[in-house]
Amino acid sequence: MPPPLRFLRIGMLKAIELKHISKTFGRIKANNDVSLDINHGEILALLGENGSGKTTLMNMLDGIYYPDEGQIFIDGKEVKITSPKVAFDNGIGMVHQHFKLIDVFTAGENIVLGLEGKMMLDMKQVNEKIKALCQKFGFKLDPEKKIYDMTVSEKQEVEIVKLLYRGMDTLILDEPTAVLTPQETDNLFAVLRKMRDDGKSIIIITHKLNEVLSLSERVAILRKGELVKTIKTKDATEGLLTDLMVGEHVKLAIERKMPIHPQVVLEIKNLTTVDEYGVKTLDNVSFQARSGEILGIAGVSGSGQKALLEAIAGLQKAESGSSIIYHYNSEPGEEKNRHLNEECELLGKSVKQIKALGISLAFVPEDRLGMGLVGDMGMVDNMLLRSYENGRGVFLKYKEPSELANRIKERLMVSTPSVKTPVRKLSGGNVQKVLVGREISSAPKVLMAAYAVRGLDINTSYTIYSILNDQKKAGLSVIYVGEDLDVLLELADRIMVLSSGRVTGILDARKTTKKEVGALMAADR
Repeated sequence: MPPPLRFLRIGMLKAIELKHISKTFGRIKANNDVSLDINHGEILALLGENGSGKTTLMNMLDGIYYPDEGQIFIDGKEVKITSPKVAFDNGIGMVHQHFKLIDVFTAGENIVLGLEGKMMLDMKQVNEKIKALCQKFGFKLDPEKKIYDMTVSEKQEVEIVKLLYRGMDTLILDEPTAVLTPQETDNLFAVLRKMRDDGKSIIIITHKLNEVLSLSERVAILRKGELVKTIKTKDATEGLLTDLMVGEHVKLAIERKMPIHPQVVLEIKNLTTVDEYGVKTLDNVSFQARSGEILGIAGVSGSGQKALLEAIAGLQKAESGSSIIYHYNSEPGEEKNRHLNEECELLGKSVKQIKALGISLAFVPEDRLGMGLVGDMGMVDNMLLRSYENGRGVFLKYKEPSELANRIKERLMVSTPSVKTPVRKLSGGNVQKVLVGREISSAPKVLMAAYAVRGLDINTSYTIYSILNDQKKAGLSVIYVGEDLDVLLELADRIMVLSSGRVTGILDARKTTKKEVGALMAADR
């Protein structure tokens, strides 16, 4: 029996060639004269800061956008990819960060949904074919399982198997490990290597340098819409890749010192919350947050992180029996006052009432414009909002909101035409910088941050880590929800792991391992 055609092509022709691709949105040049190729049986990592043009470039290969200039060749033949269907017809499929699955259908039903052919399919036959694919590549997918019963990693498997079932030879994965545990990431990589060995071409869009180095054969680096360099992974290091992404040398180091005289600031007991459907988002969560310490919160997306921070901030109602106690503690040299060694129950109090008690909480929410900032206002007016009710706080240090806005703009390198430009006109990363800068500048006792570096370039991310450490050294209690376990293990003093709304462990970040944290993230799922 002759070998499959794809194996005959390996080494003879490039699987895909992009030549001089450019794409403009208004005045923004998303991609500029990009030429890139991928081989058969290769994993290519596409690396770059947010806004560097990675996803736009791949969206053109997937038919979502059409290039303004340039050509695309598949196996040496020029192809006009004008839609995702044309991409599919040419063996190209993309798995996006947000899955496109119907929850009430099974995995098998989702995989064949929309395929041309008979109106009525023999699902038993379909499922057998799916099982054969899964066995070939190492998936552990049950084709008869409903989507609503699946973990995030299982849903991702459905998306990948859907492409394989439809005969895709080139697969594009956009940030595939963003919501996976370390163990799930290892399983995914094992599957991708088998797909590569079968002759598939795989392009991974990612920002995790350690994953790039462990998985890919080559790395293509984009910066400001242009291809900077394509190098063999064996010749790359984290430092080199970072320098190429940013365009200058970046020191990738997080300073972490031991907490000095930590005192309990927040004591959470049996915290339970439910969503609008009556489903528990937190289930009897108990822990302590201490001054001069960074408490990292780990967990796959949707494990209760959002509900936890919102409940502490007074933005979400908790169930009966829950308790959030704030402990007043004096600073060294601070005069004793009526609050010293007193406790205050925060549950049942509004944000305004909490402030009136002299309790300063700062919150950087996951929803930047929905909860954090007013999109139609500029930086100056958004600074003003933080101290509008009581007329004090930020202005004791900065006197004027415009001065604070300019300080944040300079320190965090916010890219904006003016501090009065509506923040909705800024990129997601710059909006995040404005929000983080404002909250940190309010001199809080407790700083809570959810995904504070999401959307930020590496250089600015490490600036944020440095600022969080500065707050810790100043005696603040910092609660940081992060999705990068490598960072949490370097930055935090303790790590609390959430899984399905429950605390599955609280670990010493200096002594634990990524594997141990990952196992707790997957518990009870």
